[in-house]
Amino acid sequence: MIVSSLPQPDISDQSFALTVEHTFNLPAMTLYKAWTEEFGNWFASPHSVLMKPEVDSPFFFETEYKFETKQPASRHPHYGRFLKLDQDKLIEMTWVTGKGGTEGTETIVTVELTLTEGRTRLRLTHSGFNTSSSRNGHEKTWPKVLQYLEEVYTR
Repeated sequence: MIVSSLPQPDISDQSFALTVEHTFNLPAMTLYKAWTEEFGNWFASPHSVLMKPEVDSPFFFETEYKFETKQPASRHPHYGRFLKLDQDKLIEMTWVTGKGGTEGTETIVTVELTLTEGRTRLRLTHSGFNTSSSRNGHEKTWPKVLQYLEEVYTR
């Protein structure tokens, strides 16, 4: 495992966290790569991703949502860096978004991959939210994101 040599985010006074799990019919290697090298294939706008799968390497990407066909898509920038990488087992990263997301707070997303009966269980913990409303929004969204990840990689 490769671990960051830089100071870790201090989330000790940010008590809101969430954990979601999803079991995939995909190998851990595919999921690890999706989270570290292929964000533009399933999560982010493909043209926006600046990401290297290296600990302490900063990353940037945007997501876009279009709720009404006559309105332009709303852009949501995301920033962070990888804190820990353990090939096909663990990804830990900082996660910062703006309004409607983490509200500018540096949070931590931990993705654990475990082989279970020939399938891969993904356990995602997102910690360090300042408010319950920010946490609650992510708690509703992450299961949908993981479902979409599965749909993209099993087509």
